[in-house]
Amino acid sequence: MTTVGVVTGAGRGMGLECARRMATMVGTLLLVDLDGQTARDAAEELSSSLGAAVEPFVLDITDREGLTRLAARVAELGTLRAVAHVAGISPTMADWRRIIEVDLVGTALLAEALRPLATAGTAFVYFSSMAPTIAGVVADPVLDAVLDEPLHPDLLDRIQAALGAQAEHPGAAYVWAKYGVRRFAQHEAIRLGPVGARACSVSPGIIDTPQGRQESEHNSSMAAMVDRTPLGRTGRADEVAAAVAFALSDEASFLSGVDLLVDGGVCAATRLDAGMER
Repeated sequence: MTTVGVVTGAGRGMGLECARRMATMVGTLLLVDLDGQTARDAAEELSSSLGAAVEPFVLDITDREGLTRLAARVAELGTLRAVAHVAGISPTMADWRRIIEVDLVGTALLAEALRPLATAGTAFVYFSSMAPTIAGVVADPVLDAVLDEPLHPDLLDRIQAALGAQAEHPGAAYVWAKYGVRRFAQHEAIRLGPVGARACSVSPGIIDTPQGRQESEHNSSMAAMVDRTPLGRTGRADEVAAAVAFALSDEASFLSGVDLLVDGGVCAATRLDAGMER
């Protein structure tokens, strides 16, 4: 049977670059995106430029029925080999509830659908963000317990009770959702290990993508962070995709349960600067 890969948010930006890398790693690649035309365009491009077997798959990542269809298509095609879950939304794109639903709950729903297909050699990468690190998030037993149950029917109310008014700020919701994704990847590594499968998260810094540029237009602090980045520039989507491709490859066969920070060094600089100020 052929090996199968899945990339969500595959139509543009980091998702498309991950798809470009993964198209050479698997027999058939499913390009998942909410925008059907974008997914079809990406599939046509990769098919023609790489000669790869790619299929577009239109899906809202929070749609359980759609995710069931996705899992069925993977099983029909062959053996699940690699998943890059890139799809997500940022603070300027929705209110706090939708951000948590897409970024955290959507991650858990995708895993729930595809986990039964995992076998020896299967690898998952879930996209988090450098935002929790920059924000200085520290473990909190009460909130961690809430975030560790992303499919709880009262998740949003529980988060609101734990955070108070802060929860309703889109930026704060994004930070906590992405922190939740990091923790989720750690738990998935434990769940998947017995069958020989792996899970990691990746936390991009400020990356030059359409979504990243949209955020920069509404958040002046992002320009300041670029200035503080030791490499002195924004990252490229293909640089993040290279890290994801490694994490999904057989060369990373003992890499699981960790977060890969791909930020040009800005989190290191920020932490060291904060230490000096104290």
